[in-house]
This record gives sequence, structure tokens and C-alpha cells, in this order.
Amino acid sequence: MVDEAMRGDRRGARPGCARWLAAWLFALLLPAGVVAHGTEPAVQQVASGWQFRLAPGSPWAKAHPQALGWHAARVPGTVQTDLLAAHLMPDPYYRDNEAKVQWVGLADWEYRTTLQVDAAMLRHAHVDLVFDGLDTFADVRLDGRRILAADNMFRRWRVPVRTILHPGANTLVVTLHSPIARLQPWLQKQPYALPGEFDSAFGDEPKGRQTANYVRKAAYQYGWDWGPRLVAEGIWQPVRLEGWDALRLADFHIAQPQVDAQAARLQAQFELRSDRAGKALLRVAWTAPDGSRQQAEQEVALRRGVNAVMVPIRIEHPQRWWPAGYGRQNLYRFHGEVVVDGDTVASADRETGLRSVELRRRKDRWGRGFEFVVNGVPIFAKGADLIPLDSFPNRVTPERIRQLLQSARDANMNMLRIWGGGYYQDDAFYATADRLGLMIWQDFMFGGAVPPYDKAFRDNTRQEAIEQVKRLRDHPSIVLWCGNNEVQTGWESWPDRKQLRQAIGPAETAKVEQGMRELFDRTLRDVANTYEPSVPYWASSPSTDDEGPANVPGDGDYHFWDVWSGSAPIEKYLDVTPRFQSEYGLQSMPVMATIDGFTVSADRSPDSKVMRAHQKFANGDGNDRLLFYIRGYYGEPKDFASFVYLSQVMQAEGIQLAAEHLRASRPHSMGSLYWQLNDVWPGASWASIDYYGRWKALQYHARRFYAPVRVVAIRKDGRTQVSLVSDRTAPFDAQLRVRVLGMDGTPVWQHEQAVSVAALASTAAGDYTDAQLLHGADPRRSVAVFELLDHGKSISRHLLYFGKAKDLDLPDPGLRATLSADGRSVTVSAQRLAREVWIDFGDRDAQLSDNAFDLLPGESRTLQVTSSADADTLRQALQVRSLYGATKPVTETRP
Repeated sequence: MVDEAMRGDRRGARPGCARWLAAWLFALLLPAGVVAHGTEPAVQQVASGWQFRLAPGSPWAKAHPQALGWHAARVPGTVQTDLLAAHLMPDPYYRDNEAKVQWVGLADWEYRTTLQVDAAMLRHAHVDLVFDGLDTFADVRLDGRRILAADNMFRRWRVPVRTILHPGANTLVVTLHSPIARLQPWLQKQPYALPGEFDSAFGDEPKGRQTANYVRKAAYQYGWDWGPRLVAEGIWQPVRLEGWDALRLADFHIAQPQVDAQAARLQAQFELRSDRAGKALLRVAWTAPDGSRQQAEQEVALRRGVNAVMVPIRIEHPQRWWPAGYGRQNLYRFHGEVVVDGDTVASADRETGLRSVELRRRKDRWGRGFEFVVNGVPIFAKGADLIPLDSFPNRVTPERIRQLLQSARDANMNMLRIWGGGYYQDDAFYATADRLGLMIWQDFMFGGAVPPYDKAFRDNTRQEAIEQVKRLRDHPSIVLWCGNNEVQTGWESWPDRKQLRQAIGPAETAKVEQGMRELFDRTLRDVANTYEPSVPYWASSPSTDDEGPANVPGDGDYHFWDVWSGSAPIEKYLDVTPRFQSEYGLQSMPVMATIDGFTVSADRSPDSKVMRAHQKFANGDGNDRLLFYIRGYYGEPKDFASFVYLSQVMQAEGIQLAAEHLRASRPHSMGSLYWQLNDVWPGASWASIDYYGRWKALQYHARRFYAPVRVVAIRKDGRTQVSLVSDRTAPFDAQLRVRVLGMDGTPVWQHEQAVSVAALASTAAGDYTDAQLLHGADPRRSVAVFELLDHGKSISRHLLYFGKAKDLDLPDPGLRATLSADGRSVTVSAQRLAREVWIDFGDRDAQLSDNAFDLLPGESRTLQVTSSADADTLRQALQVRSLYGATKPVTETRP
């Protein structure tokens, strides 16, 4: 094709002569062997031969001389994981080793490798060196020439290097600078420090002067109240050379301007970087979920530079993507090609689901609603908040991602909120969520600290956001882009923010506030609306989308922390009904097998040095808060193992109360996301799944309280309200059975009634006083059972107790557990009532089909067991317990 600008400059020449002369001049200017239209890009991964060392002249050299030599490195990776592999650093997750490795994040490091470049690569018109992620301050040199200074962990860096490279060996050196060492001297000179999150427990930064605010880096690595301070550095994403010629396909996206049951009106959008003007043919072929195939094409005119071109597509009666529980997770596969002069010069593939997403905020008698509507169907969001899976992202494998997300799906969740203090997850995460039907609430990476208001910081963040939205926008699972976590509510209500406003005065306060509005209400909103207008944007969590104060129950989303952080009683959950509760939580310990892995026997007490090191809430005092709730509801644990068990029971029953209150309040409330799904390391936290993927009691409870159909019985002030909650899209008729019996099995009374269960609703089904339920029976020795029956089959059951567990007269249940001969199932039975039955196999990992459940008198259950251990090993390790006997007798407890 002929450059149109060159043609226009030859006004006196014949058209044919002008085209020939232009083509001849273009070819003359090309390097030897480069063709005019080019071929598909050549990609050379830069993943082998890497070495690392402590940067020469480091102040840490004397204490760590072995780190000065070159050692084998892994890319992608981090300095910390490379040090672990070289046996130059102890495992920071073991005992209290975290304190011993703080020097790593305070030092500068060098990485190097040799790029072997052949003549074929250099024959391309362009050769780019691409870093998908550098953490974070990094200087890059190629054959001694500085080519890049990176300053954002979340950005991709592309550097033209064709004129620097030569055939054969080329030396690539990356110097990583400690973000703390780089920024702290500058911060000390500033008149004030913007409020951050958690001060360092190790003295490497002064109290109240945190550098994490000022750098685009994963904030959680500086330490949080559920994870360690491990300030990583590294080449944390892949590196590659890309060779291309006159045209590069920079992006391929399937936009969804309109999708409904009748038709999907799409746009296959191509972003092309072209060296010259001319014609190109765009081809798009797609395969539907049922295997049928279609295609479309469009001829376009390209100009020199960046071209945004597209092919319109219409699909009749699309096979739409649905969230879990509402339909199939249908995915279409699209293949796009760019053809020039009959040759395919670039191509790309995308997989996406076709769906419409709305964040509906209608005014009603409770205020203003907050509900996700997918394909026209209002969805009650059931799920949890997700934090990073590891302190070092390179250790997170696709298999770990799959297991975690499958666990969420198995617990009947349909939404996860990716919290803003971590990092944007890998493509494998979102692809798995797409297939499982898990809706994703995606925060931009701001965890709560107040950001700087300078334009350079905002522009850096804008480019980060553009890259991340473009990378992720074809995933149907993403249903919301959110500007940040808790920045607005923190600024409005947290004490240190209030103190700062008083200290800096009105004028400077106005600049800080204007900076936050510019970043979250304008910059990030503009990016989301420009690059993915079919998905809503929300300014902050919690907020009213910058339309008023944050964290109000009648509008927007809500974070509720009076329980736990405020030490309020668990029943306080019943006193507030927000439109969408996107955070609330209670802590617990991980299972004993996990604790055994990071401790020795002497460490296993709540107040030991090591257990405090793995309890990040309140600087290690969080175990006192755990005991406060355990003692208040269950009594004094009889030993450490009982403390661990009771912490999980307390967490599970407390979160169940809150979640069922929210579900029963539909449509007043339309979302329950508890804090948090997972752990970043082994320790005490709010997670329902621990670092090793082991389910706590809460995860098992979640599978029940998030079930598609649930009978909910909530007792408050001596009255019990019964609701029938259904996520089904069609109504159905059923029977509600209510019975009361003694804990020894003695019947008290029973009642059955026909009920109609409404679709996508909570239906009131009963209101009972204690007297109406008990009929004179002893409340300390009685249990009420609410059961929903569909054609005689129980589809949901709820057991209700008339007081706190510590005030009940729980009998010895006479528990018995028997493993099958092949070790694939276990049957557990109880002679009398058994509360919170917990089956365990010690240090032998085994996944049970259920756990942390109640057994009625004379009842037995058979559970499936999945384990790599053989039957004899499992049989010897099998243990079963319940609330009975988990606490000391009243005479032995503390006053």
C-alpha cells in the first residue's frame, strides 16, 4: 500500500508514476530484509538465564555478604522468593521470621540476563522490549544504555530497542530500588505526611509517615491487619522481545453496546499502530457456545499512527452469560485478523460472554437502592471480599486460583469483591471467574490511604487504569469498576484524618479533597466509561458515588464494623439494614493443621510471641478480642485446640446471623459480601478459607446460608421471624414444618403449613414468641427446627436456640464417627443434640462434603471424603468433636 501523504506531495506526477515512486522510496528506506506490509509479530520470551544480587555499595552488604554475589533468579518473581530459593533468607511465614527479613525490602537489588538476538529478529522494522510488570522503582539498562525508569507496579512498559540491539549476546540489567529507602528521605522534608494505613511494627518508617501512599505499588505488602510486612521488589511479570513490521495489533476487544434476549449488537474493536497509511481488511470469526460459527469483515482505511477501527457484529438470539445460579456461563470465542495485500499481518483471540449489566439505584421507601441487574434480572449478591493470595504474587499458580474460586462457587457464592489494597489479578483469575459464574467487583488499587494530589501521580494512575481496563474488559464476570476502598469514608470519619485537617488548615485541606475528587470521580470514572462503558463505575467503597457522605445505610454500599472492631455484640448486626453490605466480619484462627505448620509446640497459646506475630489486628492483641467474643457467647476454652475450634464456631455463627438478616431483608438489602474469603499467609484473620486452602467452619456455613433456597429464622428480643428466601427465577409451592424438641429428642410440638415461595424474593412465613414455640419447655434444653419441604423432601433446615451457647444445658451428644472401608466416606451419628460437629483428620489433608453442622438426637449423616491419604491413615487420624466439652466448667472459668 502507498503512503497517502507521500502521494499528496506529488501533485504534478501521473498517479501510476507517483505510486511507483512512493513504493520505491519506501522500500529503499527499509532495512535489508524488511518487507513493506510485514508479517505477524515475532515473540521471544526473556525468562531464562536471570541472576540477581544485592546492589554494590549497599549498606546491607556487611550484614549479608553472601547476597553480594550473583545467584540464580526466576523471572517472573521477587527478590524475596529468589533469596528463599538460594537459602539466603528464612521463611518469613514460619514462627516470627517476618522480623528477620525486613532488610530485604530496604535494599536495592540488581538483576541481569543475556539476550541472545538473532538476525531474523533484527530484520523486523521494530523490536520492542516489553515488561509486563516491574515492582516498582526500576532502572533498566541494555548494553550499558539506560532505556527505562519505571515507577508503577501496575503498568506495562514497552521500549523500542531495535537500534540498540546487535546480533548475538546483549546484556540486560534491571536495578530495583527500595521504595522505602527512595521515598522516606523525601517524605521527611515535607511539611506533613498524608495519612496512610498501618504503621510499621519494625521501626523502618517513623510513626505516621508512611511512604506507601506515594507510590503505585501493592499496599498490602507494607503490612495490614491480616498480613505481614514484606515489601517485595522484583520483575514480577513476564518479559519479552517483540519484533513487528509496518503494523502492530495493540488491542482487540469485543465491545457490547447492547445485549438482550433478541439480539447482541457488538463491535469488534481493533487498535492498530501503523507506520503508514493505506487499506486493511479486518476479519472476525466467532464460535458460539453451541459450536455454531459465523464471521464478518470490514475494509478500513488506516492512517499513520494509532488507528481505532472496528467491525460491527449482530448475533441473533445470543446465548447469554449468566451469574452462578441463574443460567449457563456461555462463552463465545472470537478470532480477529488484520489482512494487508492478502497477507495476515496480525491476529488475536478473545473469549467473552454476552450479557448486560446495570447498577440499579432507584429511590424507594428505604432511601435509594443498590442492586446489580444482569440480563434484566435483579441479583442478590452473595459472596465475600478477596485479598491477595500470597505476599509474593509469583507463587500464586493457576491451580491455586482455580481451587479458591471453586471453593467460592461451592459455597453458593455469586460475587467476589477484589479489594483495592492488593493488585489486579492475573488473566487466569478472571477467566476462571467467567467459567464459574462469579461476578467480580473490581476495585482500582487504592486500599484506603489518602493519595497525593499532584498531576504527575494522577497521570501515572490514569495510564495504569487504561491498561488494566483494556486488559480485563472482555471478561463478563467483571460487573463493577470501583475507584477505591475506604478512601472517602476514612477521610470523613477516621481520627487521624480529622487531626490532619485541623493541622494543615482549610486551604491545604481543599487541595487534598479536590485531588481525591479529580482522581476518583473524574480520572478513573472517565477511564472506565471510555474504555468499558457497558460496565458501571462506582467512586469508592463504601460510598454514594460521590453524591454525598460515605457509609450511610440508606444509599450506596456499606461497611459495618461495629461488631469486632467496635466490640459490639454480634446481635448488633440485626440493628442495621444497608442497601448493600460490602464489608463486615469476625476473626477466627485457622485449623490446627495450619497452625502446626508455622509453630512449635511451645508457641501454641493465644498470647505466645509467635501467635501474636501471626495476629496482626491491634498489634497482636487481636487474640484478646477473639477471647472476648468466645467467652461472651461460649465460655472459657478448655485448651488451645478448643480456643481454635471455638474461634471458628463464633465466626461462623456470627456471620451467618448477619448474612441471613441481609438475605431475609430483600429487596431492602441486595448484597452480602463478608470480609474475607481468603488468607495471604497462615495466621488469625477474618478469612473463611485459610492460606493452604483449608475450609474453616465459616466456609461450610456459607454453603448453607448462601444456598439458593433458604429458610431463615431470626430470634431477637424473644421473638422469632421466619422468612423463605429464594434466588429461583420462578415461584414454587412447598411445606413449612416447625417443630420443637428437647435436646434429648423428646418432642414438644410440631406444626406444618403450605407456603408459596416467591421468585427472587424473601417471603415472610411466620412470627413466633418464645412462649408460642416452647409451649412451656425449658429453653436451656430445647431446640426449634424450621424446615422447608418440597414434595416431602427437605431442601432447607434451620435450627434455632433460645439463648447463647454458654447459657444452654448442652448434653453429651454421644458422638460417633466411622470411616468407610475405602476411606471415601465417614458416617457421624449423635444420640442427643450435637452442636457444631467438627470432623478432623489432624495433619492429613482431607476435604469433607460438609462440616461444622448440627445433628438432632438420633440423627446420622454420611459425608464424602476426598484425600490423597489411604484409608488406614485416615482412620487413625479421624477425630470428631462438638460444642459439648469445648469449654471449662463454670467453676473453672475466670471471674
